[in-house]
Amino acid sequence: MLRQRALPLLIAAAFLAAGEQWILTMVGTRDALPPVYDWTESDFADWWPSIATSLALEAGIIALLGAFAGAAAGPALLGRSMSHSQVLRRSRPLSALLLAGLLTAVAWPAAYAGLIGFVLLYALSGLTTVVLTMDRVGNPVTALIRGVRLSSRGLRVARIRILGFLVWLGIRFALGIGWMAVAGLILGFSRPSWLGWAATVAWTLANTVAYAALACLDAVLLVEARIRTEGLDIALNRSRARGEDEAAMLVVAR
Repeated sequence: MLRQRALPLLIAAAFLAAGEQWILTMVGTRDALPPVYDWTESDFADWWPSIATSLALEAGIIALLGAFAGAAAGPALLGRSMSHSQVLRRSRPLSALLLAGLLTAVAWPAAYAGLIGFVLLYALSGLTTVVLTMDRVGNPVTALIRGVRLSSRGLRVARIRILGFLVWLGIRFALGIGWMAVAGLILGFSRPSWLGWAATVAWTLANTVAYAALACLDAVLLVEARIRTEGLDIALNRSRARGEDEAAMLVVAR
């Protein structure tokens, strides 16, 4: 999925990740390095709001990219070729933006009040925008309800989504912080003036790949959940045998 749709996904993820970095510099102190990346030099009062803001923005960004990934998942599952522009038209950007904004707004207090609320929200809401564009449900509210239901069935989707986030968090941490530790050893742990910009660029690049990959993971999880709980693969095979339109089997009529 990510290979086939790398260009639009990575470009969109790059713009969104850059916007996230700009917002983070506005939260807490206005030092050269955002507090979220400089916990050793920041007060908790500056650092924790940055953490909550970062997590909330990540949830919204991944959801927004998930709408495009969901729109691409259907044709990919059926083996049908579709241009990037056609997928974009299927991604229902206004409804996806509404859902992503809602998730961001709810995720911030959930993260600020304690990570347990954010973990539950992230685990159960991941399929929302993917359902909107792949299942073609009627409205965002229905997509939200169906996404939560699919994620909570056996909690398999929820567990894999949390695991995927943690794996990519480790990769991002290594790319965004690891080089700073090496630079500190070389420079004697001094803080050059370019450190803030370099850290921001490093995290933006790492987040760009991570957000695109996590959005594709959500799309694949929806396909897997529908095969496992709804027999989507059986329905597609029957439709193919009868000479019917397979794409109609992807649509959820509610």
